[in-house]
Amino acid sequence: MTTDVTIIGAGLGGLTLARVLHVHGIPATVYEAEASPTDRAQGGMLDVHDYNGQLALEAADLMDEFRSLVLEGREAIRILDRDGTVLFDQPDDGTGGRPEVMRGELRRILLDSLPAGTVRWGHKARGTRALGEGRHEVTFTDGTTVVTGLLVGADGAWSRVRPLLSDATPEYTGRSFVETYLFDADTRHPATAKAVGGGSLLALAPGKGIQAHRESGGTLHTYVALTEPQEWFGAIDFADAAVATARIAQEFDGWAPELTALITDSETAPVLRPLHALPIGHRWDRVPGVTLVGDAAHLSAPNGEGANLALYDGAELGKALAAHPDDVEAALTEYEQALFPRGTEAATDGTRLHELMFGDDAPHSLFTAIAEDERTP
Repeated sequence: MTTDVTIIGAGLGGLTLARVLHVHGIPATVYEAEASPTDRAQGGMLDVHDYNGQLALEAADLMDEFRSLVLEGREAIRILDRDGTVLFDQPDDGTGGRPEVMRGELRRILLDSLPAGTVRWGHKARGTRALGEGRHEVTFTDGTTVVTGLLVGADGAWSRVRPLLSDATPEYTGRSFVETYLFDADTRHPATAKAVGGGSLLALAPGKGIQAHRESGGTLHTYVALTEPQEWFGAIDFADAAVATARIAQEFDGWAPELTALITDSETAPVLRPLHALPIGHRWDRVPGVTLVGDAAHLSAPNGEGANLALYDGAELGKALAAHPDDVEAALTEYEQALFPRGTEAATDGTRLHELMFGDDAPHSLFTAIAEDERTP
């Protein structure tokens, strides 16, 4: 392959693309805004699905490394009512197809699998422009530029590459998460640790919920969901952790104390995570020399598929380029023809899941849907 490959973003999608290309002997350069691999925390648990994320890791020849990261028992799921009543309890019997790993560890094995110098750290893209004949220029915030024959935007929700292809921008979904943590929970917060169980906890009500996950070392990682406009959250001073914690906890007055402790006893300051999404069915006309992977292409409300699709997008694009080394446009066309429908399907499923979780009949709607899915052959 004679075309140089430039990837913007060293997240899971961009790194998987670079790795699959490397497996096929195709070099690529990844530009990442972060200053180093340890510049910031990479998020919590990630369930890697056997029908997309794991297929990507197989294409990247990293399944052994992936299996070494799996935290046993974390596929367990519990759904509780606001009073702490257990409505649904599904243990992890080891037969599921969604083993859990720490996102940062998964990113590490991808980084370690690439040749030294593949990732150029401290390069934050400021803008992009077309130069004609399929070539594009990327300008970084430090004033440097790079010109490339194939530009791939793996740079997430607020992609600087996307405007080359589409005028679409993410819009607020009407819901936000507030992130909190409890550490050494089995010893320091035993009632809450017992409520969460061995894997995931979902305590839900119309328009709101407390979602927690048991990570490694007794850590409980929580996302508190509230369906409120951005202005509502804007009125809360998140710079004052005590004030913000109290205001968020107020929305769960009367809930079981072992649940609200996930908010009130947080050992970190609450972090606001507004949820944004691209239009369902987002697509673009083929533009020579540029494409997108992951959230840059199909950002949607979180439903467990986002990271998996990023992995899968990266692997599928890498495989397509390896299959058409002398015809980049054929590879991009093939890739995008499959990309668009899978992005649409995931976004549609995500919208349905959020309705089940936070709609008028929550939490009963969710465990009823799970039970129906289990009965479906």
